Amino acid sequence: MHPIVKQFRDFFVALKLTVVLLTLSIVLIFWATLAQVQLGIWGVQEKFFHAFFVLEKLPGTSIPVPVFPGGYFLGGLLLINLVAAHIYRFRLEWKKAGIQLTHLGLILLLLGELFTSLLQVESNMRLDEGETKHYTESYRTAELALLDTTNPDFNEVVAIPEAVLADGGSLQHPKLPFQIRLGEYYPNAGLQMLPPGAKTPVTAGVGQTVQLVPLPLTYKQDERNLPAAYVELVGPGGSLGTWLVSTLISSPQSPPFLRSTQTFTYQGHTWEIALRLKRYYHPFAVTLLKFTHDIYAGTDIPKNFSSRIHLRTDDARQDREVLIYMNNPLRHAGLTFYQAGFDNDDKTTILQVVRNPSWVLPYVSCIMMGLGLLIQFGFHLIGFIRRRSGTN
Repeated sequence: MHPIVKQFRDFFVALKLTVVLLTLSIVLIFWATLAQVQLGIWGVQEKFFHAFFVLEKLPGTSIPVPVFPGGYFLGGLLLINLVAAHIYRFRLEWKKAGIQLTHLGLILLLLGELFTSLLQVESNMRLDEGETKHYTESYRTAELALLDTTNPDFNEVVAIPEAVLADGGSLQHPKLPFQIRLGEYYPNAGLQMLPPGAKTPVTAGVGQTVQLVPLPLTYKQDERNLPAAYVELVGPGGSLGTWLVSTLISSPQSPPFLRSTQTFTYQGHTWEIALRLKRYYHPFAVTLLKFTHDIYAGTDIPKNFSSRIHLRTDDARQDREVLIYMNNPLRHAGLTFYQAGFDNDDKTTILQVVRNPSWVLPYVSCIMMGLGLLIQFGFHLIGFIRRRSGTN
C-alpha cells in the first residue's frame, strides 16, 4: 500500500478521531443549546446542525466566516470513521457479532438523521368546521402567488419563492403576460393604517391605505416572521401598478381592514396577487366535520382536543371519516397528520403535517443497537459461566 494512502486510512480508522469528533459534537450541542435563547429551535438547526460550518460575521461587517465545524461536517466524518473502522479494523466473526450489529445500528442512525434533515417537510393545515382543503401550508416560508382566476373551475397559479423576492430584480415567467419587478423586501414587517398626508409608493390594491412598518426578525418558537414586499407589474404598454404584498393581507387572523383580496384585470383575465405561506398541494381533500375541546373541570387547562375529519382522495378510492387526537395521528399518502393546536373559538383546528420518508430508520437503528448490545452481553455471559464452571 502506498504510504500516503496508508496515512489516510490510518487517520480515518483511528479511535482518536472518534474521540475528537464526539468531543466536538458535545461542544456543538452545548453551544447550540445556549444559542437557542436568541435564535429559537429553527435558527439553531440551520446554523449549527444543518450546516458544514458554524458561521459568524466579522465585527462591523456582514462577511460570514467559519468558526466551528457544523453538524453535517462532524456527522459526515463520524460516519466515515465508523465505516472505515468496520472495513479495516473489525473481523467478521461470531464473537464480534454484537459489536458489529451495534455499530451498524449507529451508522443507520446517522444516515437516518441525514435523510431526515434533507427530505423531511413540515407543514400545517388550518381548518374551520365545514371547511375543505387540498393543500397544507409551510410554517415559515412564504411565496408570491399570481393567480389567474378567470376560469370558474380552476385557477392557474404561478408561485415565486420568497428567496427570489429577497434577491430583487425583474422576472418574466412564461405563463404571465406581464413582467414582475421586485422592489424592497422586508423579512418581517407589520402593517398599520396610513396616516393622513403620508406618502406611499403603492398605486394599486389595499396597500394604498396601509403603511409598512419594518420589524426585527424573531426567532421565538411561538412567533412567526411576517414578510412583506413592494411588487410592480409591468405589461408591454407600461406599468399595471405597484402593490404591497404581505402575509398579513387577506389572512383570517388580520384586522378587518386587511382582509381583502388584491385583484386586477388585464387582457380580459382576472388576476389575484398575494404573498402567502408556501403551499403543498395533495391529491386528496380534508374536511373538518367537528372539533372537540375538553378541559379539566374548574380550569382552562386543555384535557383533550380532537378533530373528526372526512378524507376523500381525488380518485375516489378512499372516502372515510377519521378521528385525529393526541398520540393518534392519521397516516396517509406518506404524510402524518398530528393534532397540533386550535383557536380559542373551538371551531378551528390546526393539524401538523409531516412528510418524512426516513421516519422508520431511527426505530430500526435502535432495535439493531439494542439487539447488538444484548448479543454481545450474552457472549460475555456465556464465556464467564463456562470459565467459572471449569474452575469448579
